[in-house]
Amino acid sequence: MRITTTLAAAAALAVSGVAATAGGMADEVMEAPVVMVEPVEPAGSSVSPTYVVLGVLAALLIAAAVNEND
Repeated sequence: MRITTTLAAAAALAVSGVAATAGGMADEVMEAPVVMVEPVEPAGSSVSPTYVVLGVLAALLIAAAVNEND
């Protein structure tokens, strides 16, 4: 019984010693803070795609109307 008690006490001391020095004795390393950079959106077109589609549609309708008169 005495060996069991001694062995249990030694195991408890060994485990607590490992937990106490888990970080080591070295100086703390401070990492630089992370800086989030907002992405820059590319400059948009001066002409909306809707106007381009409407222009092409109008050109097609005008071309169809000219061809009907011939």
